[in-house]
Amino acid sequence: MAGTSPGGGGERRGAGALESEVLATLWSTEDALSPVEIQDRLGGGLAYNTVHTILRRLYDKGLVRRDVDGRRGAYRPAKNAAEVTAEAMRRALDRGPDPIAALQQFVSALTPQEEQVLRDLLDEEP
Repeated sequence: MAGTSPGGGGERRGAGALESEVLATLWSTEDALSPVEIQDRLGGGLAYNTVHTILRRLYDKGLVRRDVDGRRGAYRPAKNAAEVTAEAMRRALDRGPDPIAALQQFVSALTPQEEQVLRDLLDEEP
């Protein structure tokens, strides 16, 4: 059946969602993790090959490093979550026809706390 996992375990996750889940798993620890450790932490019946494929894609994108700390086959994030998010935001602004309008829309959707943090950051001296 389309949209479900082969074992009938629910909705099938797309590659982007899986990449996000693997990165979140890696960001949740200071340790480098093997594909088996990531598979265990993700649960949901993902096949080892699926986890390994996602890690290879993330490696090719420069988002994870492998063979860290002498643990062959272990992975850790190459960038923290804030760096990845900021880069995605920058790419989104670069793709749009009107980055100023996009920034205006973004700012108008900020919570008061987020707006204050942004104001504080903009007021800091470089």
